[in-house]
Amino acid sequence: MAKNRKLLIGCVADDFTGATDVAGIFAKSGMKTTVLIDVPDEGLEIDADAIVVALKTRTIDPSDAVAQSLAALRWLQHRGAAKFYFKYCSTFDSTERGNIGPVLDAMLAELGGDFTTACPAFPANARTIYKSNLFVGDIPLSESGMKNHPLTPMTDSNLVRVLAPQTSQKVAGCYHETVKQGVDAVRAWVSKARASGYGVAVLDAMEDADLEVIAAAFDDAPLLTGASGLAYGLARTMFEGGAAAAREPEPSTLPGGSRAVISGSCSTATNGQVEKMLQDHEGFRIDVEQLATGQDVVKEALDWAKGRLGQKPVLFYATAAPDQVKANQVKFGVAEAGTMVEGALSKIAKQLIDRGVSELIVAGGETSGAVVKSLGIKQLDIGNEIAPGVPWVSSPTAAGRISLALKSGNFGAPDFFVQAWDKL
Repeated sequence: MAKNRKLLIGCVADDFTGATDVAGIFAKSGMKTTVLIDVPDEGLEIDADAIVVALKTRTIDPSDAVAQSLAALRWLQHRGAAKFYFKYCSTFDSTERGNIGPVLDAMLAELGGDFTTACPAFPANARTIYKSNLFVGDIPLSESGMKNHPLTPMTDSNLVRVLAPQTSQKVAGCYHETVKQGVDAVRAWVSKARASGYGVAVLDAMEDADLEVIAAAFDDAPLLTGASGLAYGLARTMFEGGAAAAREPEPSTLPGGSRAVISGSCSTATNGQVEKMLQDHEGFRIDVEQLATGQDVVKEALDWAKGRLGQKPVLFYATAAPDQVKANQVKFGVAEAGTMVEGALSKIAKQLIDRGVSELIVAGGETSGAVVKSLGIKQLDIGNEIAPGVPWVSSPTAAGRISLALKSGNFGAPDFFVQAWDKL
């Protein structure tokens, strides 16, 4: 890293959409920010205020998630980061085994800390926490579309109850009545909680101002954990100039190639975005049963794309209703069904880039990870924000520089796929 710039924040993200999400927050706060894919080579030098290491650890075995996360953390430690951040989804995507709790425990121990946050609130995307319960808009998490997530179904909205079985730390809820009183009130609450043997605080947050209070109250903690909302508070407390330094990142430089959308998510939001795009654009549906029988769906999709690639985007999607997703999982296995779809979509994406597509939207965390890895991308530069939590990013590839939007399945308005190009 360049000697004239101190690395302020070292962040480990548990998926690629989350990595670009949090990097966009840091960049918009005025910080020079870079996303690195997987743990970088030891000798890599990066001049940045914030570095986000993007991993694909959300749904893998907890021990593997811990090992990869610690490797990323240690790389960031060696770069002299002043503060560390573990970024996960604003819908707290996890299972009874993890992976949020195990990774949190390991990172906290590595840094010698004894207390940290668990705050996935992101008010700009209608993710709020009240009395330790996570809401998606006005709906409790367990009643939202996340209850049908194919890999991490969220059936409990209370984050203390969700996190407690995953972590060796005692988990307590710090309610909004405390947070709204300000930094000193939160610090006093933390002091009492720590004295009572607690190690993790699930903190209520209803608006951006609450996130600034929380970040400031934990200014001496080596590790914070949460979604991109808390990163917003962290950036404003750590970066010299704060809000006065905030700026929009420079637009991406593009070669003007073709446009496409790759959608592997079956979330409620993405299903609506696919439906909206199909009203005025052509699409090719990826069918799990056809993949399972050995049908060459990838070749069929690419043959279909011939003559259709141009300035009007085309869509490749694996959208399915919750009942169909569950039926596929029962028939083919949870992991197997997901792997087949991700494999097909990532192969299609790679061939599309080779055929001149230079602007690509990818929907779904697992799909985004598979696509980025298939393209051999190692570093992402942050561009303009499309919507809260989704910036354009760009990277050089063998086929030339491309722009990507890696979108969490749950983010974006119904016309996201149609309107995103206007933000380039």
